[in-house]
Amino acid sequence: MDDLSSRVARKAATVLRNARLKSGLSLREAARRAGTSHATLLAYENGEKHPSIVTYMRILEACGYAVDITLSRRIRERDGLARGDELVQVLRLAAAFPARASRELNLPVFARHA
Repeated sequence: MDDLSSRVARKAATVLRNARLKSGLSLREAARRAGTSHATLLAYENGEKHPSIVTYMRILEACGYAVDITLSRRIRERDGLARGDELVQVLRLAAAFPARASRELNLPVFARHA
């Protein structure tokens, strides 16, 4: 298993364990509700086995959690922005704003026409 797959598998195992513990369910009760054995659930939580996505979601739902997925796009060099350029642009934008708010409130002055 490559590094990314290992990190994802460890994170998935941690999420399963935390969901079960926070729900207050025992290993056996969570497994019963999810339709699996406690030994299999323990193996998932320890990262020894990897559930399918359907099984993963079923276990989380059995622990009382909804599964919401949010995708966010990462800017990469192949997207036309060289690595680090995004940070440079953000820092330039931040530099355009004052570091501290002024103690005085400068409101626009409107001329009164008689």
